[in-house]
Amino acid sequence: MNQTKSVFETLSAINVNTKVEKKANLTYLSWAWAWAEVKKSYPSAVYEVIRDPQTDKPYFADPDLGVMVMTKVTIEDISLEMWLPVMNHRNQSLSVDQADMFAINKTLMRCLTKNLAMFGLGHYIYAGEDLPEGEPKEAPKKKTLEPLKVGDPNWKAILKYIGANKDKTLEDIMGMVKRKYKVTATVTKGLTKAVSGGEKK
Repeated sequence: MNQTKSVFETLSAINVNTKVEKKANLTYLSWAWAWAEVKKSYPSAVYEVIRDPQTDKPYFADPDLGVMVMTKVTIEDISLEMWLPVMNHRNQSLSVDQADMFAINKTLMRCLTKNLAMFGLGHYIYAGEDLPEGEPKEAPKKKTLEPLKVGDPNWKAILKYIGANKDKTLEDIMGMVKRKYKVTATVTKGLTKAVSGGEKK
């Protein structure tokens, strides 16, 4: 159990973002790069293509459901299997009549990549995440704006600031104020007057 966690932690910490391609709104990871990364960390790792025991072919064909391939990866004496339907470039599954060896071979390598994700490598791609584990994506914090009223202490502080920074335009002042306060029409009117020199502190 601890060994599985160790493998997963090691491989899930690898950032694969620069090694992916986007096609038809889907993200693909290079199988050659993925396998090389696994072998760097675990030289004894092996993978195999699971064959249909009845036909000894590297795929499983069902006249009603289509064609599927399966792979098995073993790392540190832990084996995990993965399966994937044979699909075309639009990511639509192919029937037995439509599938050819090119599509089967391509799907086998995609299946291997997905199999490696079960051990942690690029797993966040399949979860729809942008960042690997260890670099959590934080939800943006919603800033609550403080209401600003003409005549309150904050208003007086702003008027003092305007008086000391006469080179600032109304646009500059409004931008600064809106970053911190909720601005009403009355406040906008007061600020306009203050910047033009008509408001007393």
